[in-house]
Amino acid sequence: MPRILTSASNAVRDIEHTAIRPWRFANLARHLSTLLGRPMAFAIAALAVILWAASGPLFGFSDTWQLVVNTSTTIVTFLMVFVIQNTQNRDTAAIQIKLDELIRATQGAHNAILDLEQLDDEQLRQYLGRYEELAAAARQRLQNGRIDTGSPEIKPETTRA
Repeated sequence: MPRILTSASNAVRDIEHTAIRPWRFANLARHLSTLLGRPMAFAIAALAVILWAASGPLFGFSDTWQLVVNTSTTIVTFLMVFVIQNTQNRDTAAIQIKLDELIRATQGAHNAILDLEQLDDEQLRQYLGRYEELAAAARQRLQNGRIDTGSPEIKPETTRA
């Protein structure tokens, strides 16, 4: 389980263990997504479709012939949804951890935004609105020939004094 040392050299848990715990499906999903995301996998799938279409006259374009491809693609699509979602969840967790670390390690950054993904929609809208205000003010400063750098406060309008 990942641990990060505090300034007092004590190990603390940084993320929920279920987000990264090793499990066979996670390993299978990672390997499948790597393998099936390659050009050769696409070429094989395209070849299978071409062979299926070319075999149509052989089977008289029967209902069974159509059912084979419909059933096959449905099953593959259904299973790939879970593989893709697992891979996406892992990638999202990894990116979030990296972003959190950048925020944590940046002098002057607001650590309160480390877990914004845990806030409700209204709180997120307030923060987004405040960042949009900061961006508009920075663009205005640039238009006026001033610099747009700095570390203004990020508190939403409703909580600023």
